[in-house]
Amino acid sequence: MNKITGTLLTAVLGGAIALGGYKFFESKQMDSMSFEERQKVYYANNPGAEILSSTGNPDFTQAAASVSPAVVHIKVTMSARSSQGRGGSGSPFDMFEEFFGMPQQNQRRAQPRQAQASGSGVIISPEGYIATNNHVVEDADKIEVQLTDNRTFEAKVIGKDPNTDLALLKITAKDLPIVKLGNSDDVQIGEWVLAVGYPLSLQSTVTAGIVSAKGRQIGILGESRGQQQNPFGYGEPEEIPVNTAIESFIQTDAVINKGNSGGALVNARGELIGINSAIASPTGTYAGYGFAIPVNLMKKIMDDFVEFGSVKRGYIGVTFTEINKAFADEKGISDISGLYVQETVKGGAAEAAGLKTGDVITKIEGRPIYSSSDLQERVARLRPGDKVNLTYKRDDKEKNIAITLKAEEEKKSASAEGSSKSATEIYNKLGASFVPASDARKKELGVSSGVVISQVHRGGIFEYFGVERGLVITQVNGQAVNNVDDVEAALAKTNRNIVSIKGVREKGSTFEFNVPIEY
Repeated sequence: MNKITGTLLTAVLGGAIALGGYKFFESKQMDSMSFEERQKVYYANNPGAEILSSTGNPDFTQAAASVSPAVVHIKVTMSARSSQGRGGSGSPFDMFEEFFGMPQQNQRRAQPRQAQASGSGVIISPEGYIATNNHVVEDADKIEVQLTDNRTFEAKVIGKDPNTDLALLKITAKDLPIVKLGNSDDVQIGEWVLAVGYPLSLQSTVTAGIVSAKGRQIGILGESRGQQQNPFGYGEPEEIPVNTAIESFIQTDAVINKGNSGGALVNARGELIGINSAIASPTGTYAGYGFAIPVNLMKKIMDDFVEFGSVKRGYIGVTFTEINKAFADEKGISDISGLYVQETVKGGAAEAAGLKTGDVITKIEGRPIYSSSDLQERVARLRPGDKVNLTYKRDDKEKNIAITLKAEEEKKSASAEGSSKSATEIYNKLGASFVPASDARKKELGVSSGVVISQVHRGGIFEYFGVERGLVITQVNGQAVNNVDDVEAALAKTNRNIVSIKGVREKGSTFEFNVPIEY
């Protein structure tokens, strides 16, 4: 009997050790996984009933029930000066003041010291990562996230990208409900979809409609361009612009209003296919169409924020013009769709691959190109060093070419304002993203700790004081820092609204400065 008992205890103990070891290594592996890979692990360990696509009389009850708990209410506090820059243009595409959820202020009324606004966000990881729009949190001093169960968390910004209007937030929580990531390439025009968010200061709200178009460019993220030059390089390499709008929206007639911004657009299976971002409206409220950022683009941007702290973009290196019948007649070409190559960037990826002025790009990865957004969004999912397969015509002969994308040039500007209170607020006000310095880099610089400034956000304190990306910070408020959590923990020790920062530019060249949080 004792022998049987001993054997049983040994088996139980062995199983517990094995399970514990598996969980430990699983946790370590999760840190290096993309959000899509993390979700595969999550759903493999937490299988649920398959939600079938609705046909006949639509029934979205299962999809709404599975998605709603993971769509959060984002409440933002900002300085009154920052809020004055949102909207008010009278554009039919009101994304900021009107769509974001800020009531218009009587211009004769005294402006408050602080303004508040709200939007929506989507939990994409059980560890607390939340996808939303850049314009929701762009000027935020404080970001508060409220779940459907009324739990409230303060959020920090992991990354922001105005070029796609995407941002990634992080709250300190575990085992959160998530929205399953879908595949926006599979989205069909006429397909039923749900929009989930917090419109018009209401609580969680679900509306239904269909996908009415794909690949829409509405000129909301940048100036309208007759020649679509910016996405792939302009002029000499040093002239390649950074602030390049990437628009390839999913258009839907599901009702979207102010406050829906950053919320979920899901299919009938409850899978996330887009992040709601804008409405086309002469009044600022729903008048027929909303626009969502495709989830396949979102996946890449979110993964870049976590891995690099900023977006890594690959460039083809061409300027081009969309072809229509009039342009084709003018140039004497047979194609009435595609992109006409005006010029290749000297030393760029396209030139290296043999693309020339006068070539007509007709396909990307075998898919026909009808507008610039067909190429733009596809390339935006890739990084420098990735290859993209293009089909082009030269002298009416079709050819295929593989282009290895090159990195963009980067520039910086300056401006900032505001004040803060908590460690997370101070972190957000600094306006930067950080990644751990590699062991090789620390050895090269002769330091034992350090984080690299991977991105300087527009409107943050670092940008205001001209702090450059690439610098290695070794101490914050006298504490050694090696990761984002170390930085935030050190910021909690800020005294008299002054943050003390020490770092190193190169071996033997250190720097130290004090950053005022109120100025």
